[in-house]
Amino acid sequence: MPRSRRSGSAAPRTRSTPCGADDLIATARAVDSMYLEWRRLHRTGMRKVQQDWNSLHEQTRVCRVYLSNVPPGFFQTPGFATALMNQITTFQGTPNDVSEAVATRVARSRFLYEASHRYVVLMEVSLLRYRTAGPDAMRGQLRHLLAVMPLASVSLGIIPFTAQRTVWPLEAFYLHDDTQAVVETLTAEIKVTQSRELADYAKAFAGLAEMAVYGDAARTLIQAAIDALE
Repeated sequence: MPRSRRSGSAAPRTRSTPCGADDLIATARAVDSMYLEWRRLHRTGMRKVQQDWNSLHEQTRVCRVYLSNVPPGFFQTPGFATALMNQITTFQGTPNDVSEAVATRVARSRFLYEASHRYVVLMEVSLLRYRTAGPDAMRGQLRHLLAVMPLASVSLGIIPFTAQRTVWPLEAFYLHDDTQAVVETLTAEIKVTQSRELADYAKAFAGLAEMAVYGDAARTLIQAAIDALE
């Protein structure tokens, strides 16, 4: 007697999405929006990016900033910003709209004079000595740091060469409230929003803050950098 086929044994199999593929696609899209190359951002010039930064700062109540290369944009003078942005434009080979970009960047300093904003800034002392601009522009930039230090919205700490390191020198980063960190590398701007990573940046900032000097001690370091330009 012939054996009968079991019911449904020949039914075709349906294809399904590999486990986790949707998550991987979503992650890839998120990474694409959070890792933005400077050349892509500056494809039409630098002014648009500066406008976007101004909008972000307008929404930020407390901005914690660590820098090891140049002062933050909201502290920069027109002369210093012009020299820096000319270097960036030449290096990247992107359209030159430096004059417009500088005006937009310098306009960000208005938030320093608004009670609804607070800026806590840490700088490595080395950036005070880098000749990023010519002597006159550097002198003006350093004097400007002294001028903004007394503002109620500003806390400025300088990490001296003699500090015993508990956190190594890092790439520049901006912590906007507790919702986003913006990290600046040579080639890209990276936006960090995951709570675990934000906690790491906050932890690093706290460690760096403990190594910094403030008030008269910070002014002495800035003045020494000015004197070195003479």
